[in-house]
Amino acid sequence: MTLFRTALLSGLALALSSAMIDAQAREAGSGKMITVQMPATPDPAPVKLDPKTTALVVLDYVEDICNNQASCKGKMLPAMTPFIEKARKAGLTVAYGTRAQNMTKWLPQVAPQAGDIKVINTAQDRFYGTDLDRQLKAKGIKTLVMAGWKISGSLQYTSVGAMAHDYTVVIPTDTTSAGSDYETTIGFYNVLNSGNANLANQPLKDKAVTLTRTDLVSFQ
Repeated sequence: MTLFRTALLSGLALALSSAMIDAQAREAGSGKMITVQMPATPDPAPVKLDPKTTALVVLDYVEDICNNQASCKGKMLPAMTPFIEKARKAGLTVAYGTRAQNMTKWLPQVAPQAGDIKVINTAQDRFYGTDLDRQLKAKGIKTLVMAGWKISGSLQYTSVGAMAHDYTVVIPTDTTSAGSDYETTIGFYNVLNSGNANLANQPLKDKAVTLTRTDLVSFQ
């Protein structure tokens, strides 16, 4: 089935590429710009999560990044600050991942506390070359809520790594972003289309990504 799906997607990609090349060739002589429709991001889905089997994974809410990315402090941080307090109050495991040079530079509003999991990564996928999976499974974690910079980078790669390790992933859209609206939209499309694809954004589809929003997340 996987081979068939891969072949089908490859065929569709080739067909779309050929169509775009033809369109570009037709338009080149007239000097007109070509407009490509971006995929629509589905509405965030409400989710109810079990605190005993859910962990909040925080990626790269650090000074070196957020001081240079307006959406980090302007959009992400105002949503993440009350959400992480809500998660801690509910008893969630909280895990952090960033590069070695940034491990002491977390924004104070969302910084690690005693007992939190912390992993130093060398790749965008926080599971690669770290013991994150071992630490999470030791606590009985099955679902990961992921937040941080950026949806088209570390969150995308770490969500794929999570699904490969049999986790279900939830991403609140207001706790992540990217360098542009285009990049953010593509990031959301890519995470939904990865692993056990969930383009319809079915809530808590097993071993897939669900897009939600912080005010739509409840713990019980």
